[in-house]
Amino acid sequence: MTEEELYTVYKGVYMVSSVHTPESLKYFEEFVFRPDDIIIVTYPRSGTNWMREIVPLIMSGGDPAPVDTIVNWKRVPWLEVQQTASLKLEQRPSPRLLTTHFHYNMMPPSFFEVKPKVIYVTRNPKDVFTSFFHLHEAASFLVNPGPQTEFLHKFLDGKVLFGSWFDHVKSWLNAEDKEHIMHISYEEMTMDLKDSVGRMAQFLQKSLDDEAIEKIADRCLFKNMKKNNMSNYSTASPKLLDQTKSEFLRKGIAGDWKNQLTTAEAAYFDAVYKDKMKDVKYTFVWD
Repeated sequence: MTEEELYTVYKGVYMVSSVHTPESLKYFEEFVFRPDDIIIVTYPRSGTNWMREIVPLIMSGGDPAPVDTIVNWKRVPWLEVQQTASLKLEQRPSPRLLTTHFHYNMMPPSFFEVKPKVIYVTRNPKDVFTSFFHLHEAASFLVNPGPQTEFLHKFLDGKVLFGSWFDHVKSWLNAEDKEHIMHISYEEMTMDLKDSVGRMAQFLQKSLDDEAIEKIADRCLFKNMKKNNMSNYSTASPKLLDQTKSEFLRKGIAGDWKNQLTTAEAAYFDAVYKDKMKDVKYTFVWD
């Protein structure tokens, strides 16, 4: 498949944005994984940048240097955006820390061959919608969201960046080689970050004592991460991300949808959710 044909497929199904190009998606499709790669996978606005703070600290044993000195989009790069090819990831030592927003069935062939470790993060889709709506107000690479109710229908119909939340979550819940995939939720991390860090460290086979886990958890509290200029996107171009309209790292809480959705919108959301998820056996924290 040519770069242009591949781009047409991704754009048609996943509504990829201007930060995704035919060349960057070809790079993603041909990316060569290693068995010891660690991949953070999320639907947008589900805790991606929080994980890009936590996982490097786990792997460094709590040493803050990786998160204090390297901007997060280079520290744990997205595989599908246009700047990634220039980072020469093939030259990075193992284990490499990587990020993607793609559905399971659109992962590159190499992913299925070597089976790297994946941490998949879910979040209450109402909160995902709320955060996504505000991001669309600030990010120049995303279309204007329009009225909230109109954007809500687009979100629930999957006509937004990276397609349907429902399809995304179900694709990773139904993934093969489940022993290589850890599922954790944004809500679990907000309720008990120390426990979440400990479980992630165990999954990544990184031995940490209680003091190190406590240190990492404290460092990664949302209020602390938000102060880190290597993580809060304060260095991003205002032309790309206008944080006077909405901060990239907003509140870091669960349940903010209650301040965003009207009663009618919440009821409609619940009805669509019930229908779309009726065959899913997995129990989410927010259910």
